Amino acid sequence: MAKGKATSELNIAIIHPDLGIGGAERLIVDAAVELASHGHKVHIFAAHHDKNRCFEETISGTFPVTVYGSFLPRHVFYRLHALCAYLRCLFVAFCMLFWWPSFDVIIADQVSVVIPILKLKRPAKVETNNNFTASTFANTFIHLNAKGIRPAVLYPAVNVDQFKEPSSFKLNFLSINRFERKKNIELAISAFAMLHSPEASLTIAGGFDIRLKENVEYLEELKALAEREGVSNRIRFITSCSTTERNALLSECLCVIYTPKDEHFGIVPVEAMAAYKPVIACNSGGPLESVKNDETGFLCDPIPEEFSSAMAKFIKDPKEAERMGREARKHAVDSFSTHTFGQSLNI
Repeated sequence: MAKGKATSELNIAIIHPDLGIGGAERLIVDAAVELASHGHKVHIFAAHHDKNRCFEETISGTFPVTVYGSFLPRHVFYRLHALCAYLRCLFVAFCMLFWWPSFDVIIADQVSVVIPILKLKRPAKVETNNNFTASTFANTFIHLNAKGIRPAVLYPAVNVDQFKEPSSFKLNFLSINRFERKKNIELAISAFAMLHSPEASLTIAGGFDIRLKENVEYLEELKALAEREGVSNRIRFITSCSTTERNALLSECLCVIYTPKDEHFGIVPVEAMAAYKPVIACNSGGPLESVKNDETGFLCDPIPEEFSSAMAKFIKDPKEAERMGREARKHAVDSFSTHTFGQSLNI
């Protein structure tokens, strides 16, 4: 980005596979709103945007949303979801390349395979939302990386002001994820079962669409697992909770359990920390960059024994969870607030 444009209006494009109502979409929408508030022209490009199932900001007129490739499949017989996402994003990127003028900044979310195409839109600066995605690009496009063609990293942001310091909490662990198998939610159930702590409970909440076969099947699989583990009476499942409900769940929990492996960023750990809660997450992908191990939570191998051991520490000493929660809040404000995001882009 040219230094002369640091305080002037920028034309910014954001590319995202599916503009639904998940955590990744919340991240993108908050980023777009923040950028627009700094006077920049923001335009989101996506392969799918259902106006009946989306965040209000995407249809309020704050920024335009353009969809290309909604006719392309999201899966092939409920398989190859990642490949389909890549192809849909590639289609969006080619449409941007041929039908739109250059942008000053292009933010690529989740799918790094589009970066070489977007780099053709000179003089656009392409940004990813974490180093894990940037390293995926480097490992995939070795020759481009060797030539110094690399995306810049701009960490996502959350509105930290929506979270107030909780006055009390319960011995409740909280998992927030879409009901998709790649989210590895069964890890939270198995780890919770190993606690053998009758006073503790687990709440599993997240995006759920009854029209999606995987969502329906996976929810039933998780309920069956809870039955087999003998903890179904202490696990609550909540589908598609509102933002207000989610914030209430965050406020009353002891800590947040985040189970996806190799997640490209993951906004849930950042939201949890902004809500004064420590996070127990896998030691791979985005949490390596967002969670400070032993300071704002614990990073563990993705096995029930390690997750359960970390959870037991908070059961034994809830005050430690409170202390880590305060450190987590400070870390979220310093590194992932919308104010920090806006300043980073304007440098």
